[in-house]
Amino acid sequence: MNPLAEKYLRKAALPLIFCAGCGDGTVLNVFLRAIEEMGIFDELALVGGIGCSGWLPTYLRTDVLHVLHGRAIPFASGLKLTDPRRKVVVFTGDGDCVGIGGNHFIHGARRNIDLTVIMMNNGIYGMTGGQMAPTTPLQGRTQTSPYGNIEFPFDVCDLARAAGATYVARWTTAHPKQLLQAIIEGISHSGFSFIEVLSQCPTQAGRYIEGTSDPGELLALFKKRAIPVDQAKNMPPSDLEGKIIVGKLHHSLGKKEFSKALYESFPEE
Repeated sequence: MNPLAEKYLRKAALPLIFCAGCGDGTVLNVFLRAIEEMGIFDELALVGGIGCSGWLPTYLRTDVLHVLHGRAIPFASGLKLTDPRRKVVVFTGDGDCVGIGGNHFIHGARRNIDLTVIMMNNGIYGMTGGQMAPTTPLQGRTQTSPYGNIEFPFDVCDLARAAGATYVARWTTAHPKQLLQAIIEGISHSGFSFIEVLSQCPTQAGRYIEGTSDPGELLALFKKRAIPVDQAKNMPPSDLEGKIIVGKLHHSLGKKEFSKALYESFPEE
């Protein structure tokens, strides 16, 4: 077993629940490397929602809450407020985060509470049978849109920034080194950090939306479609259709973090 896995994973919980070729395993790998580089394992508290991605923190030998569908952010907010010294990281999926959990997501960003939210976006409800999600692309075929999706998908990074998040980044599982740096920056940032990770789903989204269940082909599509944010700024909107804008999209230091503001308002007697 890899030394990082030996050091951080709950062996009794293995094997991983993820399907073969799922990108969520890459996110777990990168996250382990981030906490090893930062040396913060003893300061961690992790929260997972419901869905494929919500299982990710349950494999780590640290404090973990595996909570109700869509409620990962309010649970994490309460955890942060009871112990602001904790590095609280939320693992969620696109359905969990901005479907049933959308209202909690925008208010967590609005408050600028010091959470790092890592949202794995596979564009579909993968675990529950392949239903259409808030991020399913237009014309995407799913079990609940067999003739093609007619609903416009969320750009969740735009939503996070508009709601008040002070760190926003997007990468794919084909960009592990860049994702590693984004996770380190997000955890280090004092405020609401949102990191979207486009993650391949060979079992559902790959097969039905992309027309292939080959993980290698899905990773190649991510690389082909990815456009660095600095390059995208100089491109007309027509050239960005179907592309994935990746990079650090927003970083602001001027907004007070919520738990600090709360404790300043109610100092200890």
